[in-house]
Amino acid sequence: MSEKPIILAELEIAQQKALALLAEIQDEEPLQAWKREYLGKSSTVMSAFSSIGQQSKEFRPLVGQVANQVKQALEAALEERARIVTEAALTRKITDERVDVTLPGRQPITGGLHPQTLVLRRIFSIFAEMGFQVYRSRDVESDEHNFELLNIPAHHPARDMWDTFHIDQPGVVLRTHTSPGQIRVMREQAPNPIRAILPGMCYRYEQISSRSEIQFNQVEVLAVGKNITFGDMKGTLNGFVRRLFNADVRTRLRPSYFPFTEPSAEMDVECFVCAGKGCSVCKGSGWLEIMGCGIVHPAVLKNGGYDPEVYSGFAAGMGPERISMLLHKIEDIRYFWGNDARFLEQF
Repeated sequence: MSEKPIILAELEIAQQKALALLAEIQDEEPLQAWKREYLGKSSTVMSAFSSIGQQSKEFRPLVGQVANQVKQALEAALEERARIVTEAALTRKITDERVDVTLPGRQPITGGLHPQTLVLRRIFSIFAEMGFQVYRSRDVESDEHNFELLNIPAHHPARDMWDTFHIDQPGVVLRTHTSPGQIRVMREQAPNPIRAILPGMCYRYEQISSRSEIQFNQVEVLAVGKNITFGDMKGTLNGFVRRLFNADVRTRLRPSYFPFTEPSAEMDVECFVCAGKGCSVCKGSGWLEIMGCGIVHPAVLKNGGYDPEVYSGFAAGMGPERISMLLHKIEDIRYFWGNDARFLEQF
């Protein structure tokens, strides 16, 4: 009779070693590692099954029988050990994570509206009382709408007033202001009168500081009709400011320049911190700028589909972040987009 195959001795040794190691396992991860080591494809048991065809005919049944017995013994031991490990893990979890039902319940944390959402809604409400409607315009604009149709042709020096984000597609930009919406709403409504406000996010490649950001909200105000004058604009904006700040605040208009309005002005309000006496917030002037404004330029009216000989209008643009800073005496514009819950919870 031939000598017994070596694989039989290897199976006996592997079984003894595997059972000894299995008895010491206490956690799920080592248990899975053990299973891969002793019952996986490259284990001694599985190698024995693969070697049956290489054994002599008289020992093939014996090798198959022993390999099957070892495999069944290891699987049974694994199942029993897995049950013990699972029960032990459950016991630890129950002990360590038990709930003390006598403790008071935790107050759920409720969210709130972003401070800029609150200010925008306040602005919308005030202008709604004056008969203005909200008109939404796109954030990604064509160079034509963002500049050309607003009386800012290519290579015009006024383009230096905006640090523009360009994208790979030629002639397409992230809008630098909400004024492109003027052209869009005029072309939709012409020749009917317009009272609209155009809110939205704007983007400029600027140096980030306590007073400037690369993204910010803006609200455009547009009124177009017959016989609209500079006085109508002043009265509308004064009424808005007094409602916004809930006070009979002083305002002033300073001459300024915008390519899409003529004449143009900047509107200031009396500094709330020093009551017009001069402080660091208002840089000693006693006034705080809140918006630019002016009479719509005839070229812009024409590009929007209105006859400037018949129609006139006014436009204004304000930064709600700056208004929030005035309302709540916030010193840094970056707080609005920093996602600091300590700041946001104050509103």
